Amino acid sequence: MVVEESSCVYKNGDAPVEARVKDLLSRMTLPEKIGQMTQIERRVASPSAFTDFFIGSVLNAGGSVPFEDAKSSDWADMIDGFQRSALASRLGIPIIYGTDAVHGNNNVYGATVFPHNIGLGATRDADLVRRIGAATALEVRASGVHWAFSPCVAVLRDPRWGRCYESYGEDPELVCEMTSLVSGLQGVPPEEHPNGYPFVAGRNNVVACVKHFVGDGGTDKGINEGNTIASYEELEKIHIPPYLKCLAQGVSTVMASYSSWNGTRLHADRFLLTEILKEKLGFKGFLVSDWEGLDRLSEPQGSNYRYCIKTAVNAGIDMVMVPFKYEQFIQDMTDLVESGEIPMARINDAVERILRVKFVAGLFGHPLTDRSLLPTVGCKEHRELAQEAVRKSLVLLKNGKNADKPFLPLDRNAKRILVTGTHADDLGYQCGGWTKTWFGLSGRITIGTTLLDAIKEAVGDETEVIYEKTPSKETLASSEGFSYAIVAVGEPPYAETMGDNSELRIPFNGTDIVTAVAEIIPTLVILISGRPVVLEPTVLEKTEALVAAWLPGTEGQGVADVVFGDYDFKGKLPVSWFKHVEHLPLDAHANSYDPLFPFGFGLNSKPV
Repeated sequence: MVVEESSCVYKNGDAPVEARVKDLLSRMTLPEKIGQMTQIERRVASPSAFTDFFIGSVLNAGGSVPFEDAKSSDWADMIDGFQRSALASRLGIPIIYGTDAVHGNNNVYGATVFPHNIGLGATRDADLVRRIGAATALEVRASGVHWAFSPCVAVLRDPRWGRCYESYGEDPELVCEMTSLVSGLQGVPPEEHPNGYPFVAGRNNVVACVKHFVGDGGTDKGINEGNTIASYEELEKIHIPPYLKCLAQGVSTVMASYSSWNGTRLHADRFLLTEILKEKLGFKGFLVSDWEGLDRLSEPQGSNYRYCIKTAVNAGIDMVMVPFKYEQFIQDMTDLVESGEIPMARINDAVERILRVKFVAGLFGHPLTDRSLLPTVGCKEHRELAQEAVRKSLVLLKNGKNADKPFLPLDRNAKRILVTGTHADDLGYQCGGWTKTWFGLSGRITIGTTLLDAIKEAVGDETEVIYEKTPSKETLASSEGFSYAIVAVGEPPYAETMGDNSELRIPFNGTDIVTAVAEIIPTLVILISGRPVVLEPTVLEKTEALVAAWLPGTEGQGVADVVFGDYDFKGKLPVSWFKHVEHLPLDAHANSYDPLFPFGFGLNSKPV
């Protein structure tokens, strides 16, 4: 039975949000409430999931796509199909669809892919980050998505962590500044907007999700999903401040961390999730679990699932990212509520929070995709913004073997130059993880400009560019004909635990390639990586110039803009560059602090 619209406060777009929430909540059955708390993966989102189980949210994992190279319009078709099924349910509550749009709408072919957060931290430009958020919101909404699982505001304490590039840096103040992404994604709330209350400006904005609450960047030895050993006072000083900045901007959702705090998993920590985040800090949006985050509360994972659900929901989790076994989750949840092990008041609180965000986001008034936004996807303005971000993110670590004889900027009219290295002509490597797939890929995975493309475009008509992925003996033997070499090396794409790395050496024999070239040709090295890596003495001594380019994304011409002198270097290290992994973790405030390059370091290529 569909509810009569004339008597429904919740269907009145002019009614106050809280009145709409209260009215709708009063009409809901227990199955409808539990359905709203359930988030499923798009691959299992059949029409019956919405009409029979009242599912409230759908997401896609990294790499989970409608089909290979699906464009934004294809995504919108799929998501609108889910939405129509949800709207056909008894109460017609729209779904909220979420995706990991962590550096642009990076799952979608042809979208603008911006530098990863570690590079944006190097820019120190909060307004740039806000503009990137606004551009990302447009491209996300064009694909039918309402909710971006971004930003990650982890304060990085150890580069061995596999999510290092998702952090803006090691300094809490720097990370706080970069939370301007929230205002870009959601819009800027008015001055009188209550702190902690969710805010979304309109149809050109998306719901943001600040993550991962809390301390995920501070785990012991940088182990992903590991244990953060710290007092509450240390959490308040280092890891909680960025969340305060996000709450002040009306961030609508928060994602719990896989990690633990002093041995207690965050998904089960009622003190931090409820007493601190919701009660002390006044968060009025909803708290979502991470992917199968509840399963991790038991050993082996997923065993004793009832215990996992009971512990997490009672701790304060409002929406559960199931993502596949939703029928079991709903059955166990129902049993736990009916037995009183999860209080009905906890269910009502969770659903109230979810509905509040859906109303604030305008989903009831405009549940379907605004197709007029499709031209924004990968548009010229967004690519130029990404190019600007690349320019500002580059950190110049060395410029000339002698301080009085800088090597950069490069001569664009040189007669003959060598471009080499594993990362010189690989768009996937430039973009890193969370691009098209969860862990990233190699090759021409989307639309964009590689470093080699950009160099060829930047040099003069008479300049001969010789490219070899790995320099051959014959080429090196004829080295006298080269004015200089550009060697691009770095890390392959990775994500999360697969990125944990206790050695941090340049992969693919990167050091050997650099040394072989730099011994005989004046060489600029461009490092493409999600974090600092080991720089052997031979690399530091033999190269003329060294640039940390982080993971720049699709717009490689931003690198060429700077190395050829159209723009100067602006970037400053967002994280200390270590000498040896044995010295990790580094603490810039410790007396023993002895980095290779300190936090905030960055040269200019042009004389002041």
